[in-house]
Amino acid sequence: MLVEVSSGEAAQALHAELLRRRAEGSLTVREIVPAARTVLLDGLDDPARVAERLPGWEIPPLGTRADEAVEIPVRYDGPDLTDVAALWGVRVHEVPTIHAAAEFRVAFCGFAPGFGYLTGLPERYDVPRRATPRTAVPAGSVALAGPYTGVYPRSSPGGWQLIGTTDAVLWDHTRVPAALLAPGTRVRFVPVDGS
Repeated sequence: MLVEVSSGEAAQALHAELLRRRAEGSLTVREIVPAARTVLLDGLDDPARVAERLPGWEIPPLGTRADEAVEIPVRYDGPDLTDVAALWGVRVHEVPTIHAAAEFRVAFCGFAPGFGYLTGLPERYDVPRRATPRTAVPAGSVALAGPYTGVYPRSSPGGWQLIGTTDAVLWDHTRVPAALLAPGTRVRFVPVDGS
């Protein structure tokens, strides 16, 4: 069953509520997969019943969670730092301060194994994708596009604005879980090397 909602925040709140209901045993579902404005429920034992009752559920807004944030060390040395500063209307040295001051949350994952779409910057810091995508973005690149921040887990083509780099390993098939970031995870970017 695919549930479409009005916003990214609503998708994140619904995802959290579905996880809560599954954990307490009132919802039997194999997978709950959030996206930008949808949540997919795969393996529901009674989709018709859930579809009938879901519109009447109280979905609390996402609050501040007490769980620890994943800290990602960042060198704010990306090739698009100057462009982002111009788009934000700030000096280049202010971009790391603004970015690192935000508390991010993984809204959903996709694009590549380990890639999380993180929200947390105020809307005024949304930036467009590059007019011409790069054919190869290095692994560990910290990037912005629209309302999202992401970290490229491996080298791949990409059109996001690159503001920094990290040595954090986002995907490691020998780690359990393999992905460092999962939907709902809180994330903080920590400037390093004088960034």
